[in-house]
Amino acid sequence: MGRRLRRLVGRMAFYALVAIIVLYTVFPFYWAIVSSLRTGSNLFSTALVPLQPAWSNYVAVFREQPFARNIANSLFVAVSTVAVSLALAVAAAYALGRISFRGRRPLLFTILGVSMFPQIAVLSGMFELVRALGLYNNLMALTLSYMIFTLPFTVWVLTTFMRELPKELEEAAIVDGAKPVTIVTRVFMPLLGPALITTGLLAFIAAWNEFLFALTFTLTQDMRTVPVAIALISGASAYELPWGNIMAASVIVTVPLIILVLFFQRRIVSGLTAGAVKG
Repeated sequence: MGRRLRRLVGRMAFYALVAIIVLYTVFPFYWAIVSSLRTGSNLFSTALVPLQPAWSNYVAVFREQPFARNIANSLFVAVSTVAVSLALAVAAAYALGRISFRGRRPLLFTILGVSMFPQIAVLSGMFELVRALGLYNNLMALTLSYMIFTLPFTVWVLTTFMRELPKELEEAAIVDGAKPVTIVTRVFMPLLGPALITTGLLAFIAAWNEFLFALTFTLTQDMRTVPVAIALISGASAYELPWGNIMAASVIVTVPLIILVLFFQRRIVSGLTAGAVKG
């Protein structure tokens, strides 16, 4: 009887802890949705459910600024960053994970170390590079700068996965006369599916949410990405910010990320755990 009671108490404590974690993580987004459906003095209401939803906030976001263009800019930058990062990372992972050469380990740690620098530390150097290339106020400047923090991560993760692939597959392909490009694209990449999805999605989220480079390297409204566009939503004064519009814009740009994560959640879990089998 005592053992059964302890088991019941332990299970109740576990579910209570899970409920607290879920509430802690989900409630801010839920409150953003509730706030986006309020206007005027209703924004200061503490009711958990809006009695008179104000969908006008969502209409105003697109009517008062080129928010659809901002979303398209973020989508272009995020997709291009992921595509270029994965293409370079797969090639680098093959070299670092399958080819033995002197200095391979220091090079790998150097690549990882690049991602440890804060953005503000490399901002001035990136600005000079962007200006020298004539890419200021151009979306390609964001794609180039975002690879500073997406490429090291993707290279590191894909290298770990590449090392775990059986050598027999590569040897059989070499016997059949396959070149390195064929081995990478036809043999390894289908097996790297979970890792590619995991790293690609995390790189997409990082590029989608990035603010500092997007604020620095873009100037006009039609070239801004959604984080900058939301930050620059303003009212008549600092005390009259359109919080309903801001919350509506935040919900609009967050929902696609949630859908992507829910759609690829199994691949993400398998991608994060498959490379951790061996030390």
